[in-house]
Amino acid sequence: MRFRRAPGWPAVLVDGPVVLRPYRRSDALAWSEIRRANRSWLAPWESHVPGSWDETNSPAAFRLVHADQRRSARTGDGMPFAVCLREDGRERLVGHLNVGSIVRRAFCSGYVGYWVDSRVAGRGVIPTAVALAVDHAFGPGGLHRIEVNIRPENVPSRRVVEKLGFREEAYHVRYMHIDGAWRDHIGYAMTGEEVAAEGGLLARWHRVRDTRR
Repeated sequence: MRFRRAPGWPAVLVDGPVVLRPYRRSDALAWSEIRRANRSWLAPWESHVPGSWDETNSPAAFRLVHADQRRSARTGDGMPFAVCLREDGRERLVGHLNVGSIVRRAFCSGYVGYWVDSRVAGRGVIPTAVALAVDHAFGPGGLHRIEVNIRPENVPSRRVVEKLGFREEAYHVRYMHIDGAWRDHIGYAMTGEEVAAEGGLLARWHRVRDTRR
């Protein structure tokens, strides 16, 4: 059975050492190592499936995650990216970004979610990745609006979208079940028109980053 390609997928996006690409089966070991090493960094902010952290983030679990990602990408419901860094002539997996829950027709909207290895946090990897993905979503992906929902306590993640200029738009009470309870989230959003005049979100991020150096 042949599948029709979804708008904007597959894609490889690059800015300097930051690379966004589709996941590969060979990413299983690296993905598992990062997830297991970052349990305390990631677990408080993520919804959980049944099982221990080590079980649900094992190389075997990655095969299920990868199959689900491929399915959502084929149907146009998501654009799942492995976030990688190219350093010293090598490329390594350091995080994840997904443009998901995509709805088209009159809505043309999607949600962005992401995580990054704490060992490279603070180096601008995720802001760059988000900017690359959002520009791609607004361009070849054919979307008009991107939303990001973040727990109020997750200050590092909120800083990412605030540095990029996402608009704080809503407060969602008991929005998602995470870490054993229904958690509030802050809703951020951006439309393509808001960054078009600046040459896109990546161009905006470059200017912001340059003024901070």
